[in-house]
Amino acid sequence: MSTFKAANPTRRSFLKWSGIAGGAATLAAASTPTRGVLIPAANADGTPSADKTVWNACTVNCGSRCPLRLQVKDGVVVRILPDNSGDDSDFGNHNIRACVRGRSIREKIYSPHRLKKPLKRKAGTKRGDGEYEEISWNQAFDEIADAMRHTIDTYGNEALYANNGTGTTGGNMLHRRLVWRFFDAAGGCLQPLRNYSNAAAIVAGTYQYGGAYTSNSTVDAQNSKLQVMFGLNQAETRMSGGGELYNILQIKKKYGVKTIVIDPRYSETALTIGDEWIALRPGTDAALVAGLVHVMVAEGLHDQDFLDTHCVGFDDDHLPDGAPSGSSYRAYLEGDGPDGIEKTPEWAAEITGVPADRIRQLAREIATAKPCAITAGWGLQRRANGENQSRSIFTLAAVTGNIGVPGGGTGGWTTSYAMPLPTFPDLAEKPITVGIPVFKWSDAVDHGEKFTAKRDGVEGADRLHVGIKFMISYAANTIMNQHADPDRIREILADESKLETLVVIDTLMTASAKMADYILPDAMSVEQPDLVKNEDSGETGYAIYAQPAIDPPGDAKPVYEILCEILERLDPAALERFTEGHTQQEWVSQMYSEGRSEHPEYPTEEEFAQQGVIREINPDGFTVPFKDFRDDPQANPLETPSGKIEIYSEQLATMAEEWEFDPDLTGDRITALPEYVESWEGSEEAAASSEYPLQCIDHHTKGRTHSSYWEQPWIMEAHPQHVWMNPVDAEARGLSTDERIQVTSRRGAIRSLAFVTGRIAPGVISIPQGAWYSPGDDGVDDGACASTLASLNATPVAKGNTQQQIIAQVKRI
Repeated sequence: MSTFKAANPTRRSFLKWSGIAGGAATLAAASTPTRGVLIPAANADGTPSADKTVWNACTVNCGSRCPLRLQVKDGVVVRILPDNSGDDSDFGNHNIRACVRGRSIREKIYSPHRLKKPLKRKAGTKRGDGEYEEISWNQAFDEIADAMRHTIDTYGNEALYANNGTGTTGGNMLHRRLVWRFFDAAGGCLQPLRNYSNAAAIVAGTYQYGGAYTSNSTVDAQNSKLQVMFGLNQAETRMSGGGELYNILQIKKKYGVKTIVIDPRYSETALTIGDEWIALRPGTDAALVAGLVHVMVAEGLHDQDFLDTHCVGFDDDHLPDGAPSGSSYRAYLEGDGPDGIEKTPEWAAEITGVPADRIRQLAREIATAKPCAITAGWGLQRRANGENQSRSIFTLAAVTGNIGVPGGGTGGWTTSYAMPLPTFPDLAEKPITVGIPVFKWSDAVDHGEKFTAKRDGVEGADRLHVGIKFMISYAANTIMNQHADPDRIREILADESKLETLVVIDTLMTASAKMADYILPDAMSVEQPDLVKNEDSGETGYAIYAQPAIDPPGDAKPVYEILCEILERLDPAALERFTEGHTQQEWVSQMYSEGRSEHPEYPTEEEFAQQGVIREINPDGFTVPFKDFRDDPQANPLETPSGKIEIYSEQLATMAEEWEFDPDLTGDRITALPEYVESWEGSEEAAASSEYPLQCIDHHTKGRTHSSYWEQPWIMEAHPQHVWMNPVDAEARGLSTDERIQVTSRRGAIRSLAFVTGRIAPGVISIPQGAWYSPGDDGVDDGACASTLASLNATPVAKGNTQQQIIAQVKRI
């Protein structure tokens, strides 16, 4: 006897924009939803019967890479099982259990939003109308190749662009680098620089550390006397056995390391392992650090020896030649710098909302805990002053001498040990090296021919000569969901004289897919082979031999095959450069073979395929960045101009003089020091505004990785979309939990439900990020996508995204 498990109905607000409920019958016919799958009869123990169990993985961009065992019956996935290859009594060799997201992947496989046929936007309709017609694969390949050839012949390869996508970055073959290689094989494209996750932090690390800025591993925290986490929330962003949640729980349980979490929101990390939560106003971390270091210097608690030997610019005696007197960080703290303001705890308290006495106490705790693991998340740098936010926490790690020592930290995100296996390679040389920051793609569509290096962050050339004309978005709901101001993006993309061709390759009819000219249905990761490596798992490196569990539905094809077909029509020689004669499975086998040639102790590919997961513990014990530099800075200099940690950066000082900034944007400037910079739509502007008096941030939720897994009824039921707000702010508006509210910023508005809680600072609201943008008839976003409220204004140096820089108002509906 069989039972039928049906998915819950999709919300009408989503259907209306997609066209399914709004009269666009072609789209409904083109992507008929699978609303349930037949589950075979159960075995005697109640588990579903199955023909086979196949190893694969959840490869969304959460940093975790969790193994999954998919049980298949009659070509249908009937159950998802976790990893069972480890030993939970042996920390580091534990089972790599997937979280609620990966364990619910079956709902994603059979989602009613699943794409199954190639679609083309109907003639005479605008992008975003949601009206499509089915076409054959041959028509799709022919027309896309023709459009790509037209772009190259008319504008050159710099008019081609691959939008930054994160839906499959946990894979190896299935990764955005696949599309970069595709374009490079065809002569190159405009390069996307950095990413949406940590653009400002990457650039901050480049100028302060000369490159990578990552901190010690989560497992190394067992050597710490204190952990201080600035906005680091691994209990939600890395919540699995393959991520950091298991590690931080075990370290807390086994070693009891005191943990202080500094965050505007009482996160799951603060709730789970935190001993103290310090709530500060968003965007004020640099002011808090200045107040902390002021106390340390005044009381002689700082590590002057480390600052003298390993750093540049802490005090005037260690400024680079030519830097003006009074431009050191100590001068800035003591009021001897250009602004003449002493950065006392009282000054910091006024800005941050953290009491001055608590700042003094915290300064003493951090300075006297030897060693202290100082780490930071990435939300705090998605702000108008994002680079300085990161650099200030790097500076706190330097002032306390915690860099390069076991149990210490750099002030960055934690790092991990990874198995030494190859990744899918780029071509040996990139035909085009000119690039733009990923957050600037929409401006490059709108007015790319005006882009310059000193105003827009162009690298590899002084300027662009053409805007983006042809774009592929692979596994990326970034266009409308993870970018910013989707209402404005719809306006930009509606002008087809700018972006002439937009191709989306994805598995689901996402908010971004509905803006495409061509939608190509991709196979899911569980329907393709891949070699998956860990990214964030402490000191345990592991890899997963992912095998296709089922065939793709309908006419869906693996992305590798899609790209090959386009290149075959465009240029057979380009196809040869792209594939090197290999199928997707042959690439997987070759990558593993190359890794095994260096490590013959690894199992054969056949053994690996059977056991699914291989793992090894870091042979060096703990990952401690900058240890060699710490031990001998002369023999192991950093890649900064001075070879040292640059608290004062001559490069940034020069850029501050030469780069162009928007005079109408408060705080749109560069500073040589990691100063606190009051910025547009910051805490000061919110406090002075009657129209938009609340600071608005977003946060990761257990139910989604960015926008991945949003569409699943199980997830929506377990983790509904709510806007967090403090009881003080709710009472002032007469609101209570679960009331329908509208949140409005200067860009747009969303409708959602209120969650009234003391777990967020007064004057601040927070929206779970990644909900799918779905505007109603009045233009208000019923999907409650946090990016609807966000600005396209970028950070000053990296030109990174600023989705945490919003002021808003809330009212009852």
